[in-house]
Amino acid sequence: MPAASLTARCINGTICRPFSTHSTNQALRTALFFPGHGVQRIGMISSWAEAFPRTSKSFIDEMDTTLGFPLSKVISDGPNSELNRTENSQPSIMATSILILRILEQEFGFKTTERVDVTLGHSLGEYSALVAGGYLDFTPALRMVRGRAEVMAQCSRRAHQKSGEMYGMVALICEPDHLQSLISAIREFLGPGSMGSKDDSSNEMSSIQQVLIANINSKNQIVLSGSIERIKTLLVQLRQFGGHDPRAVRLKSDSPFHSPIMAPAAQYMRTKLDTTEITFPAKMPCVSNVSAMPFASKENLKDLLSRQCVETVRWWDSIRYLDQERGVKRWIGIGPGKVGRNLVGKEVGRISSKGGGVWAICDPREVEEIMRALEKSEHEDVDNS
Repeated sequence: MPAASLTARCINGTICRPFSTHSTNQALRTALFFPGHGVQRIGMISSWAEAFPRTSKSFIDEMDTTLGFPLSKVISDGPNSELNRTENSQPSIMATSILILRILEQEFGFKTTERVDVTLGHSLGEYSALVAGGYLDFTPALRMVRGRAEVMAQCSRRAHQKSGEMYGMVALICEPDHLQSLISAIREFLGPGSMGSKDDSSNEMSSIQQVLIANINSKNQIVLSGSIERIKTLLVQLRQFGGHDPRAVRLKSDSPFHSPIMAPAAQYMRTKLDTTEITFPAKMPCVSNVSAMPFASKENLKDLLSRQCVETVRWWDSIRYLDQERGVKRWIGIGPGKVGRNLVGKEVGRISSKGGGVWAICDPREVEEIMRALEKSEHEDVDNS
């Protein structure tokens, strides 16, 4: 891998520090993060389009032209049944996130490469993070997200047709000091290739019978993915035999993301990434969902981004890595909703600390205030260094 060049970071014309795009010990101060599936809502681009018509119109035209149909109309008008289809919701969320970033850059003069040190995204949000970090161009990334989502939707339909069961995702919330033992108990009950029962595990369980830990989101929340009935069976066993009674919340998804059912999507990504232009090294590090570490090479990126379809999203580990090992103090969430900000804020606790903060840019009315707070925290950080 070629040595990453050193470049000076500037804040309002003041040189602050050099950075290396792929140094493993360089302190990182500002992270840009993006949301994943489930945050979509009708009209989520409307307020941005009204407030910033010049930037929004050209972007929306680019989005619709790239996909070959008016996705913008689905986002603006719905109905929910259409927007919530995986093949529509995922490109909608990704595109909305990048639209907001473009507005920051073009309307507010936000220089991403000068103000941000590292990017990451939750599940689907990883694609937005790769675009923001300069690894992927928006247009091919949007096509790839749409194609991946179409394959995922097909996987879910085939699993339901084959088994007759309902599939989806269930969040489990527990006390923070119980999380590790809960994860251990789940893995013990699931076993290799198990459907969630200690008694009926087998070495070669069909993918449609498996339940997996899809996300480890925070110090007190994980998400299970797979057959809803088998997840219910697992919860009964955890309560009766495992000594755990987590609160279970069914998520707004009829697809078992990050489970073996999505294996065809992983294969689609492997093929697609082999023909997609990837820039590496890019503008800044991007943290992988699968490894909870920055992508190490172009081949590593292609491998981990494909595996993300069927493996656990290690979001909590990613946040802890940046917080505890890399020194990130400022966290900027960009995209629909504030779920990501809440997860990050719960872990790092820097809502108003000097030189730090956690923000969510999801409403145009809040941008100026957030930009002022960010600039203030940057100057405080420089003064303290």
